[in-house]
Amino acid sequence: MLAPRAVEALSKVVTSTVIGSSSKFRAVLENVELVAPVDCSVLIQGETGTGKELVARAIHYAGPRAERPFVVIDCAAIPEPLFESELFGHERGAFTGAVTTRRGLLETAQGGTCFLDEVSELSGPLQAKLLRVLQDRVLRRVGGNEPIPVDIRLVAATNRDLRKRVEDGLFREDLYYRLNGVTVVVPALRERGDDVALLAEHFARKYAAAAGKIVDGFAPGTLDALRAYTWPGNVRELEHAVERAVALARSPLLLPEDLPADVRAQTARAPELPATRMTLDELKHWYVALVLDEAGGNKVRAAELLGIDRRTLYRILERADDADDDA
Repeated sequence: MLAPRAVEALSKVVTSTVIGSSSKFRAVLENVELVAPVDCSVLIQGETGTGKELVARAIHYAGPRAERPFVVIDCAAIPEPLFESELFGHERGAFTGAVTTRRGLLETAQGGTCFLDEVSELSGPLQAKLLRVLQDRVLRRVGGNEPIPVDIRLVAATNRDLRKRVEDGLFREDLYYRLNGVTVVVPALRERGDDVALLAEHFARKYAAAAGKIVDGFAPGTLDALRAYTWPGNVRELEHAVERAVALARSPLLLPEDLPADVRAQTARAPELPATRMTLDELKHWYVALVLDEAGGNKVRAAELLGIDRRTLYRILERADDADDDA
């Protein structure tokens, strides 16, 4: 049974997040519902592109701070010289260019949730300063002495093994325990089974509507390629692949050739021939039937793929039907 409050919170964030029926996906939803009402820190672990920020938003919107701000701090994107000012804010005149007093992101999140994305990328000195804020629940702006109370929920995310970084001396152990109140692991897309097809169908509808194109779905060979690919970029990569397929599609069915080359490569192999010997006509009929199947039964598209006109295709199919009747 899916956790209803988690589903509702996720649906506020992005519709595609609630698509999926795999056991690992349901476990994420159940963890969101369990942890959201408890005002503790949460560490979200998962590969790039799995949707860690969406899970963080779901925890926020399913919890008691839902009406307060949700502030994202990308620890890997902010240059280190600017990070302290971005995080804690600064007073006027604290450094060259500080012409006004400015609140930091932690103050902006007051009463709400602060999401530290890729927290493993914080430098040692910044880890120490963040730990002090979490321990004392107060901060001081750069260039200021006044302690400012901070009431936030902290949710952090990483695509690295944070425990190993602690063991390697790259991450403070005391900060690790502060962040790791509860751990939520977001599974990789390749571990989610048929969720790949469900997500792909959602993205196809989304981008077809945006482009004003008619897309009826995927040819069988296209779904085979999507299922076979290991998706190193996870849901984000799948979404981009389907967006590309919709943009390039010349028929209502998305075909394997519409997918990126690296997605097609894992299923790009010669079709297996029937075990029995065939005549040249039988081989031609077999191959035409194979292409027609890949085109999802669309004869116009099948003719294009075969490099023949529709009349020629119809004649080949009629001869194949006649041969079957004679047999």
